[in-house]
Order: sequence, then C-alpha cells, then structure tokens
Amino acid sequence: MKYPIGIQSFDQIIEDGYVYVDKTGLIYRLVNEGKIYFLSRPRRFGKSLLVSTLKCYFQGRKELFKGLAIDRLETEWAEYPVFHIDFNGTDFTRSGKLDDIIGGTVGTWEKEYGRTTEFEDIGKRFAYVLQQAHKRYGRRCVVLVDEYDKPILDVLDTGYT
Repeated sequence: MKYPIGIQSFDQIIEDGYVYVDKTGLIYRLVNEGKIYFLSRPRRFGKSLLVSTLKCYFQGRKELFKGLAIDRLETEWAEYPVFHIDFNGTDFTRSGKLDDIIGGTVGTWEKEYGRTTEFEDIGKRFAYVLQQAHKRYGRRCVVLVDEYDKPILDVLDTGYT
C-alpha cells in the first residue's frame, strides 16, 4: 500500500493509486446542505486535500470518484466555474506581495472570462469575472480559498501594520 504522505492533491492520490480514506459521502452532504463554509482546523488536518477534492468534484471530474461513496450519491455531475486561490508557497513579508498575488490571480481569470476597464477596485474586478463565468456556464460559481491565513501568519509579530 502507498500512503500519500505530504500529498494534498486529490487527483494525484487517486490517479497514482495511493490509499484514500473515503469521506466523499460527507462532501456530498456538505455541498448539498449549505452554501458558504469557512473551515478553520489545525495544521495537517486535511483542509488542502478537502479543497482539492471539492475542486475536482465541482469540475465534474466523475472518473476520479469511481467506486467512492459520492459516485453512488451524485446523479448530475455538472461542471461549475471554479475559482481556486492558494496562498501557500509565497513569502508575504515582502511589501505588496498579497496585492500582487490577488491582482495576478484575478488578472488571469479576467483573461479567460473577459476584462473590463470600468473597474480599478480588485473586488469589483473579481465580481465582474464571477458574473461573466455565471453567464457562460449558467451555474453559480465556486470560490475555493486555501491557506487563507498564510499572509497573516507570515507577518504576525513582525511589527508590520
């Protein structure tokens, strides 16, 4: 048996034949019984793997879930527009880095879904992207944020304001 030590990618775990503890029945309930979730758990608790699993699910990648609980529960397997941002792997002690990451990520999405010069504000730009994705897919958008606390933890107790 191969154990996925340090692997946080659902598709890699499944495709490479690692042991996977099936919690997809719970994921199905999570998705179908609510709208917005904020998950705050201790380090090494599986949050990134959960985000990766949700991303594959909302992308409609049914083949990855073959034989898992969700395979018996889900009947639609619709593809949603998924917007995933992961703050891991960046040093946020450098001034302006958070703005650079968010601006660059939204800029990439604007290339895919259309950009308007109407908005300077990053929040309004992202809202516009979400509206365009909704128009294209005819479905609600899924926004997944991983390692949301990394920028805060990087500068905590450093004197930055």
